[in-house]
Amino acid sequence: MNYASQLQNLMEKASISSFKELSQKAGVSELQLIRLRRGLGSQMRVDILFKISQALGITLTELLDNFAPELVKKSVPTSTSTLEKEYNNLQANLEQQKQFLTQEFQQSSLQILESWLQQWPTVVYKVKQSPGLAAVKILPLLRPLEQLLQQWNVESIVPVGAEVPFDPQLHQLMEGSAQEGELVKVRYTGYRQGDKLLFRAKVSPIN
Repeated sequence: MNYASQLQNLMEKASISSFKELSQKAGVSELQLIRLRRGLGSQMRVDILFKISQALGITLTELLDNFAPELVKKSVPTSTSTLEKEYNNLQANLEQQKQFLTQEFQQSSLQILESWLQQWPTVVYKVKQSPGLAAVKILPLLRPLEQLLQQWNVESIVPVGAEVPFDPQLHQLMEGSAQEGELVKVRYTGYRQGDKLLFRAKVSPIN
């Protein structure tokens, strides 16, 4: 049985003008749509069918009613809705895992970059103090990495060269001693990612 006309009717209701557009919107290959039109819906994977139903703006049950009615007749009334819930739960779990892995990757990368992150702003500061240095030409080359840090929501705590009240939670003394609240000079900046402190800024007392 050919289900092309049924699929086209559903596409019209969803304001989808072509099978190619439906394929792109659902994130499935056009071959899957051909299988659906040829009445092979009962042989297709549930996740593929679910994506197509989402693109058409209907439930998985409605899609099966149209293209694989034998499955609906054989199953209990709640089976398709249960499948939808399980699929949604799976998608949510995958999204959580994706976020966790992204954070893990960022953390491991930041640990590798820790030395550079602390030293580079100091290099930039010294170069800006002596603009005649040839190193000033390489500063623009580091912008892509700086943009990456911005995307990761990583920001420096305080600029190099700044004189700030000493805070042992945010600052690490490189030499000498300082009481909390006393002015210190930032030698190497520290970083935070959102609300999480990655590492403290390195400072020295102001004599």
